[in-house]
Amino acid sequence: MSDTFTLTLSCPNRTGIVRAVSGFLYDRGCDIGEHQQFDDKVRGRLFMRTQVTAPEGTDVAQLSREFEPVATEFQMTYEFSPGTGARILVMVSKLGHCLNDLIYRWQAGSLGGDLVAVVSNHEDLRPMAETAGLPFMHVPVTPDTKEAAEARLLQLVDEYDVDLVVLARYMQILSDETSKALHGRAINIHHSFLPGFKGARPYHQAYERGVKLVGATAHYVTSDLDEGPIIEQEVIRIDHTHDPRALQTVGRDVEALALSRAVRWHCEHRVLLNGNSTVVFP
Repeated sequence: MSDTFTLTLSCPNRTGIVRAVSGFLYDRGCDIGEHQQFDDKVRGRLFMRTQVTAPEGTDVAQLSREFEPVATEFQMTYEFSPGTGARILVMVSKLGHCLNDLIYRWQAGSLGGDLVAVVSNHEDLRPMAETAGLPFMHVPVTPDTKEAAEARLLQLVDEYDVDLVVLARYMQILSDETSKALHGRAINIHHSFLPGFKGARPYHQAYERGVKLVGATAHYVTSDLDEGPIIEQEVIRIDHTHDPRALQTVGRDVEALALSRAVRWHCEHRVLLNGNSTVVFP
């Protein structure tokens, strides 16, 4: 028997990095099953993702500690991640298309992680969550209770040992403090390419402007609203026959698709932050 894990890293580019990493893994009886790297010539950095099969009983935390001298030599930011799927908490409001899609992919085994709970500021989607066997927590949000509600969210993240928070059309803006607390482990779906139509009626705005493409953007949550590093974007071409209702239908399809891809790639450790951008290994 054997264990699998993934090593992801980034560092200033120089010779000897791949040799140092592969030699470290070889010396510990590890077999490289998948390896990808990207040389960002603009920023002068190297990004690497290596999927490894290790001898049974390998302690990933110990392996990470043993890797520190290599990381120090090459000024690496790195992470050893076990092969088990990420634990995902989904946040929703009233629209259920993204949650429904995530549940389907989770139950089909194609999401890359495990849904563990659903949090909402409304009760509308409780039946959908509970039918899927997921705990549903109603955390109302008002201007007066926003701080307490976000404190409750972070408490639930700890209680459920959550690796990733997914805002699946959660129609509340997270505070700067909560965004920072969830840095690199919270994904939002935006109902257009970014920048795009803002506000509560984006598809009506799109209709009035005669758009020819409907898109969606999945990105990491940051304190700058809708300005976080983009993970995935999806688009569908439309024409003048699409009224606002038809645009909403098409838009929900692309939202669900872009979000599910971003979630899966994150869970598979294929997304590395690169400043305000990302490197996404296929």
